[in-house]
Amino acid sequence: MLLFSGHLVDAPGRVPSRFPSALLPAAQAAIEAQLDRLHAGPADLALTQGAAGGDLLFAQACQQRGLTLQLLLPQNEADFVATSVLSCDDGPAWLARWNAVRAQLARPPRALPAGTRGIYERCNQWLLDEALAHGAERLRFICLWDGADGGSGGTGHMVAEVKRHGVPVHWIDIRTLHP
Repeated sequence: MLLFSGHLVDAPGRVPSRFPSALLPAAQAAIEAQLDRLHAGPADLALTQGAAGGDLLFAQACQQRGLTLQLLLPQNEADFVATSVLSCDDGPAWLARWNAVRAQLARPPRALPAGTRGIYERCNQWLLDEALAHGAERLRFICLWDGADGGSGGTGHMVAEVKRHGVPVHWIDIRTLHP
């Protein structure tokens, strides 16, 4: 059971830069290396949201290895694609990645029921609950993160929740990646 959380690739003009597009090849290689270390393969289930950046890189790497991938979204698919795929640097290219990943899913993305507050925090908890349902001892959590507390619902929030359940964190520190 693999669970992933990671930063969005920077939106145009994001200051300070956190995950610039120049780091995409290094991030992809780091995610693939982590999946190799965990011996991820067709018998495994992977969960993530599918946002542009770490999530889609993870999703693609999982599909290349034959894992079953399930996307759990914080909002309906159209709104998610608008806010978490198209809004990033090179949105059309990310949309193409989204569509390629989505086309290979055994089941369509699932979305939280509509809500007005805390959708990302609620989605993090949903992802974690779904993963823990398979047994905490089987769960492997991978994150692509800068170590900062980004607030409720971000990768830092997910890391804290995973640790609270005693699940090991396989941290890819985005600050150590180089183009």
